[in-house]
Amino acid sequence: MINTKKIIRKARKWQKKANIGRKIITASRLGNTMAIKKPSGVDKGHFVINTTNKRHFVIPLEYLSDSIFLQLLKMSEEEFGLSSDGPILLPCDSMLMNHVVLLIQRGLAKDLEKAMLNSLNTYRCSSCSTTFFHEGHADQQSLVCGF
Repeated sequence: MINTKKIIRKARKWQKKANIGRKIITASRLGNTMAIKKPSGVDKGHFVINTTNKRHFVIPLEYLSDSIFLQLLKMSEEEFGLSSDGPILLPCDSMLMNHVVLLIQRGLAKDLEKAMLNSLNTYRCSSCSTTFFHEGHADQQSLVCGF
């Protein structure tokens, strides 16, 4: 399991190495839209993550208590490991991350949260099998991803 202190340390380390010219998408509790700003600094109580399509998100630390976000972090640890340098890379694209952030902002009902967790597992399996078939292994035994 990923420790909150490790995430905070990693986010601070990334802040120091951040490229000033890049844009960051921030998740704000005040508005329903994502704001894009320069990464001159990340506000206290936030951390930075990347998606597979190289988009940066500044996420409030309070999102770490959400089970959907915890599942994404577990998936990241399984797929990419825990690196000591560089930003946290989540195994999803920016569209899915936008959707997850908006759902968390609006406060999910428990049944919708379970459905989202199931779809994340399905998303992981479909991305595994897509990679598997693109690598030319389609004629071999089928790949089965676990939950």
